[in-house]
Amino acid sequence: MYKIINSKFLIVPSDIEKQRIDNFLINKFKNIPKSMIYRVLRQGKIKVNKHKVSPNYKITSQDILKLPYFYSNQNIKKKYFPKLQKINFLKKTIIFEDKYILAINKPYGLAVHGGSGINYGIIENFRFLYKKNFFLELVHRIDKETSGVLLMAKKRSALKILQEQLRKQDIIKEYIALVKGNYFKKKYTLIKGFLLKNFLNKKIKVQPSTHEGKYSETKFRVIKNYEEVMLVKIKPLTGRTHQIRVHMSHIGCPIINDQRYGSKIFNTKFKKKNKLNRLFLHAKNIQFIHPITKKNINITAPLDSELSNCLLQLNYNK
Repeated sequence: MYKIINSKFLIVPSDIEKQRIDNFLINKFKNIPKSMIYRVLRQGKIKVNKHKVSPNYKITSQDILKLPYFYSNQNIKKKYFPKLQKINFLKKTIIFEDKYILAINKPYGLAVHGGSGINYGIIENFRFLYKKNFFLELVHRIDKETSGVLLMAKKRSALKILQEQLRKQDIIKEYIALVKGNYFKKKYTLIKGFLLKNFLNKKIKVQPSTHEGKYSETKFRVIKNYEEVMLVKIKPLTGRTHQIRVHMSHIGCPIINDQRYGSKIFNTKFKKKNKLNRLFLHAKNIQFIHPITKKNINITAPLDSELSNCLLQLNYNK
């Protein structure tokens, strides 16, 4: 049976500065399922200084956290012990590494972290592979359905600096996507507006809003036009949940095979013709200032064979 684990006020220690509350709670309560922590955060049952907060809220020293009752099933295996041979392939995805930073070309279909029904993700697997390392955290996140550059920090000092660069929009990210339509010229187009989260059937659904939610901006440029689709380069100027997918759908150019924001009829037609069964969205490039050496770092992740072959098929059909 489930039993009460904790119910109390907690003061954030002095050595914690601007750490995401979800990561803090996951590390603090290692015997609590991550899905439960994310659930109570979304439900507003965890408060910081008497206010409800989202999972990406940055706590700081001396914040006061009010925690609800946590329940845990003692019969559930608490720690994740993967079979090494099953995750060793992740080492081949590494495209940049030094003492402070680890960057990979994330495969399609893998979540970046556990939670919301997912027991483990990229970060948990790499922590297992790098178990001698004292620290390893995600610098940013990309969707499970998206492939491409994913950045992790191997030192807390590096994480703080990189997250500050993200906040100041000093980190430049570029995506490649195949989208419905072929009526935009080959110049940058700016999409802007507010994005509002709705929770439908326990899943996030983000929608454009005239004045509610978080302000967002996305730039895109057509690389190549095909018969019914366009290959585009996308630069998100802000980092909202599902921002690229919602923005492209909002202007009538949903990303190919986007099951949440795309065109079901067009996706079915495209799958039948081109044999692609996944979202065509790839984090192609990331540019930033190295947190320690201060050098300009430019990391590029090539398209995987599945996406590359799809483009070759489009060229052939045209």
